[in-house]
Amino acid sequence: MNAPPDPMTSPAAEPSLPALRAEIDRLDDALHDLLMQRAGVVARLAQSRAKGSGTPLRPGREALILRRLLARHAGPLPAAALVRLWREIFASSTLMQGNFSVAACIRQPEQERVVREHFGAGTPVKLHPSGAAALAAVSSGKASLALLPLPQEAEPAEAAWWTRLESPRLQVVARLPFLSAAEHGLEMLAVAPVPPDETGHDRSLLRLETSRSLSRASVSQALTAAGLVPLALQLRTDAGFTRLLVEVDGALQVDDPRLVGLPFDRAQPLGFYAVPERGE
Repeated sequence: MNAPPDPMTSPAAEPSLPALRAEIDRLDDALHDLLMQRAGVVARLAQSRAKGSGTPLRPGREALILRRLLARHAGPLPAAALVRLWREIFASSTLMQGNFSVAACIRQPEQERVVREHFGAGTPVKLHPSGAAALAAVSSGKASLALLPLPQEAEPAEAAWWTRLESPRLQVVARLPFLSAAEHGLEMLAVAPVPPDETGHDRSLLRLETSRSLSRASVSQALTAAGLVPLALQLRTDAGFTRLLVEVDGALQVDDPRLVGLPFDRAQPLGFYAVPERGE
């Protein structure tokens, strides 16, 4: 006669399918409870006098939250799924706090997906044929934010929206997608009539204008000597007038003392953005 199995050494019985489903239902209820609590806090924030009458748009704050969550994230759920979940939460919270809409200029059909994933399914998005049209929608109050393609040095003059950006009234405030392993060609910049928030890991865009003839090397040397090491540099010359778009590390403000004394007719910060995470 065989001896009964020893419970101390026998493998644990696998939970049944109904038990696993019941556990998922319990977790879903707990998640829903927390989402409703969060929405309640957002509603209180929207009504708070401390918040003031400013825009609910806070891309820097959102970036800090996502960085914190990604740093503590573990387990089989992909990081991209985590970011998409929270992007939808952010978008819903923004809409709860006031009217919010996006004017987007896209160059590739896939960029529309990037826009939707970043701003959620419920955010009104209107596509515009050019960056200038998207910026005009923000300037006139018809949209809260403009989404524009990353500048390319070889693009035609009419597509170079950064040469006509009315900074500091309109500023670059974000770069998306926030988490991307290999989507450089789909990246976009967000421009809004609000100052961006510093996150501690930011990059700034600087527009330089001059009527002098300057080489790339001399521009780079002048910026580096001022403590503004260029990470990227684009140059456009039209009718003898040169404009340069420079990307530098950190959050560059209009009153930054490093801008004083640069050998250009004008040095205009265009805003800054939280550096995106590159993902797996």
